[in-house]
Amino acid sequence: MSAFETTIEIGTTGIHVTPVAMGCWPISGVTTLGVTDAESVATLEAALDSGVNFFDTAFCYGYEGESEKLIGRGLGHRRDEVVIATKGGVHWENRIQQRDARPETLRRQCDESLQRLDTDRIDLYYIHAPDPAVPVSESAGGLKHLLEEGKILSVGVSNFTADQMEEFSAVCPISASQPHYNMLQREIEDEHLPWCRQHGVSVMAYWVLLKGLLAGHLSRDHVFESPDGRAKYPMFQGAEYQRNLDFVDSLRPIASDADLTVSQLVIAWTLAQPGISVALCGGRRPEQIRESAVAMGADVGEEVLGRVDQAIAARGDAASRPPI
Repeated sequence: MSAFETTIEIGTTGIHVTPVAMGCWPISGVTTLGVTDAESVATLEAALDSGVNFFDTAFCYGYEGESEKLIGRGLGHRRDEVVIATKGGVHWENRIQQRDARPETLRRQCDESLQRLDTDRIDLYYIHAPDPAVPVSESAGGLKHLLEEGKILSVGVSNFTADQMEEFSAVCPISASQPHYNMLQREIEDEHLPWCRQHGVSVMAYWVLLKGLLAGHLSRDHVFESPDGRAKYPMFQGAEYQRNLDFVDSLRPIASDADLTVSQLVIAWTLAQPGISVALCGGRRPEQIRESAVAMGADVGEEVLGRVDQAIAARGDAASRPPI
């Protein structure tokens, strides 16, 4: 038996998605080397042909909205087969990310995203991150209006705390939350996941493969060349990086015994965790998303999950991401 059904419902929206989604940051080309439009479109098509129906992007994925535009170009003719999530409230100024979650900004960005995506509705629209200069309730009111107008079909929040979700939901219903979560970074298990489970909010985890670290393909002497942004994170630096690769090596025999690749094991373990609805898996090449898609049918039982948990315990505390 698989640890999850073929599709899951986003909150109580009636919108059903596959438990593996394609994260569309890599195809934007901002921090990913060697991205081409042709390969990006091929990757989007490969995801859908592999059974993935859920595509996650954002207004700021690309300096000029490249990710959304590629989704419109690559999947527009198959719009009724896919569920599209995008986000507003973060944009670029001189190639530096800025937050602006005022209702008028969210409306303008939503309209532009609709044009880029070549669609008349966005299935799931997130506020990308809380804006310190704008009350959460004010941003929530802006998204509620978009929901009432039918431009968006459901509302989500990303990078929010449980307290912020409580404040937001007092104004606008939340159907989904998108936090970072993986085997080595599990802070949301304390408050975030319980809040979502209590309120029927689907959790769409990103960084499941920890920006490729847990995919099993990085070498110990890998050089992160610009514009690859991974070098700035502690988990990719010095002794911490080596300990993380030791952990990945400890997963290899478990994956092999389960007839899975390391990345498939990591994704399947994530989806087996209570409260996790969807694993967002980035990809810029067709073979990457095809590999991730296989995890939707992975048969991981208690014995496999137990061995993974032992490996996680042996790794001990790992560096995490600073709060956004």
